[in-house]
Amino acid sequence: MPYRAPVSEFEYIFSQIVSFDHLNKTEKFQDADLETVSAVLKEAGKMTEDKIYPVNRNGDLEPSVLENGKVRSAPGYAEAFRAIADGGWVSVSSDPEYGGMGLPFAVTMAVNEMMASGCLALQLNPLLTQGQIEALEAHATDDIKSLYLPKLNSGEWSGTMNLTEPHAGSDVGALSSKAERNDDGTYAVTGQKIFITWGDNDLCDNVCHLVLARLPDGGKGTKGISLFIVPKFLPDEDGNPGVANTLKVVSLEHKLGIHGSPTAVMQFDGAKGWLVGQENDGMKCMFTMMNNARMSVGGQGTGIAEGAYQHALAYALERKQGPTPVKDGPGTIVDHADVRRMLLTMKSEVFAARAIGLECAIAIDMSHASNDASWKARAAFLTPISKSFATDVGIRTADTGVQIHGGMGFIEETGAAQYLRDVRITSIYEGTNGIQSMDLVARKLMDGGEMAYAIIDEIESFAESARAQRPRMAEAVWQATETLREATEWMVAQGDLNDRFAGSVPFLNGFARVLGAHYHLKAACAEGEEGPRVKLARFYINRLLPEHSALLTHAMQGAEGLYDVSLDELSA
Repeated sequence: MPYRAPVSEFEYIFSQIVSFDHLNKTEKFQDADLETVSAVLKEAGKMTEDKIYPVNRNGDLEPSVLENGKVRSAPGYAEAFRAIADGGWVSVSSDPEYGGMGLPFAVTMAVNEMMASGCLALQLNPLLTQGQIEALEAHATDDIKSLYLPKLNSGEWSGTMNLTEPHAGSDVGALSSKAERNDDGTYAVTGQKIFITWGDNDLCDNVCHLVLARLPDGGKGTKGISLFIVPKFLPDEDGNPGVANTLKVVSLEHKLGIHGSPTAVMQFDGAKGWLVGQENDGMKCMFTMMNNARMSVGGQGTGIAEGAYQHALAYALERKQGPTPVKDGPGTIVDHADVRRMLLTMKSEVFAARAIGLECAIAIDMSHASNDASWKARAAFLTPISKSFATDVGIRTADTGVQIHGGMGFIEETGAAQYLRDVRITSIYEGTNGIQSMDLVARKLMDGGEMAYAIIDEIESFAESARAQRPRMAEAVWQATETLREATEWMVAQGDLNDRFAGSVPFLNGFARVLGAHYHLKAACAEGEEGPRVKLARFYINRLLPEHSALLTHAMQGAEGLYDVSLDELSA
């Protein structure tokens, strides 16, 4: 079964579920009406179906390789990338002044999700470029913007993000890469970076690296780090790629999945770079790119979940396997109750993850388009939930897809295992899901829980209004939200951060469960009659929402019990 872009799902969520109508009321996005967005999504969906999905297996079977210091991409990737670039899909939300479409980030989220479903390994290339574009738009000088942004937006050049070093993973402040001032106002950057996604490619004319490094007078920790743009080829007087810079790909990692995406070890040897933002302010600048990437990685989780679901459903509809209580004689495995349970779980989880992600993306858009500070706080609160929940959904759904295939799921020729191998990284990169949850219960509750309570109040208010139309579902959502309120109050009351951290992952997942139920309830109410969305909402609320109780009970246990077992006892 070929991949089918879920354009109708995006249209329904934008029109009925999330706060898309707020965007049209702003000057920035007044032209981004639903009709325009729908046309854009249909074109992106068709491109994904026709150009990107067909090369997905190529990258898995014939990965990108390093030959004579240069990366050779998987078969078909160049043509597929050209379709992305020529269609303008790198620059959906970029500033029109530099060649972008200027559409909301929520639209980019939808487009990127479809491309991730089609081929996650390839989609990573434009995703990193989009993050670099946003960082440069926010922090670079006008000269850098004028030179780099048109090339990045067009797909002529691509962008990367260089943070991690062999001895400095999540602790970015421990990096040892250094930068020295040159007489001409540029900087010489030296150091080694690891885990650099698409650190080199043969798809574009130039690869532009955003690199964190420390100046000689930079202080210790993250406050002394600066950000530099360091191109593979130095632009000449006309802005075209000129002589090679003093940087190279040392090696490519051999990975569990996303084989088509080259993950490079990069070496910079006095490479010429230009400062982005102010000296010693690099983390602030890089966080612009990282926040974009975190949201987009959540979309990757949802995208893989969608692809794995479609793949598993097609197999379940065709695979014959004995009689069932609901059908006499040979039928297909979709007639079995447990297979139905798995498929409905997959489908309902995808909807919940997608709705949470798009609501967060709209909050990000509104934070840029309005003067209302609550949108920024809302976006900040929802970002770790969206990234973590969606990537966990991607992993669970891909794993379930293998299970539905049975023994054939363990056989590579079916393609089911690739979804699982590819998506596994998403809960790790751009801040592990554990780090996301710690961010949620620490930084995002520094307001005393104000934004958390605002969202909880919003969910309860809708559940109250839905009682007349969907009484049983509304009551279940309302009760779950009360439990969430109690857990939030417990978190806010803890003075010891380690007590919060001990339950941060179950707290985040419990919050996401309730949010998912909220959006399913909204979908059921919007549909009105007893249709497929009502049935799917009933499944999620009756069978998956109850998990919130165990998760939130776990969340409120504190840290003490984690340390009762000694290290010797752990090792016994």
